Amino acid sequence: MLVAIASDHRGFELKNKIKEYYKDKYEFKDLGTYSSDSCDYPDFGFKLGEYVRDNSVFGIAICGSGIGISIACNKVKGIRCAKVSNADEAYYTRNDNDANIVAFSGDTSLEDAISIINKFLNTPFSNIDRHKRRINKISLYEEGKYEC
Repeated sequence: MLVAIASDHRGFELKNKIKEYYKDKYEFKDLGTYSSDSCDYPDFGFKLGEYVRDNSVFGIAICGSGIGISIACNKVKGIRCAKVSNADEAYYTRNDNDANIVAFSGDTSLEDAISIINKFLNTPFSNIDRHKRRINKISLYEEGKYEC
């Protein structure tokens, strides 16, 4: 399975640990950053969002808090990125929201990141009508075809 991954400088170290841990299980498309030099998370959130959208793969986003890069990812039409803190949240964002990118803090331990990633990548979307209806509203809103 191909998984796209991106981080800013504060997520760089964890991103590399994740890639090393999963090297025999997943192929990664690393969209940067490629060093711990200070950089701007929106650049990597936009790249990740576009890559996930255009290639129908899952993505992993990491920045200092996980919040900024998730906001940037969500500016890309068709992306549903959730900043999560634990495996339960990763489960719900896939099961209920059909999220295609998971985001977390660069301060997350490798053990917790692995737990989050495993749950995110191995949880299918439930396909329950109420969840599909809600996701459809988001898509329609992005297209300017839905008002509350």
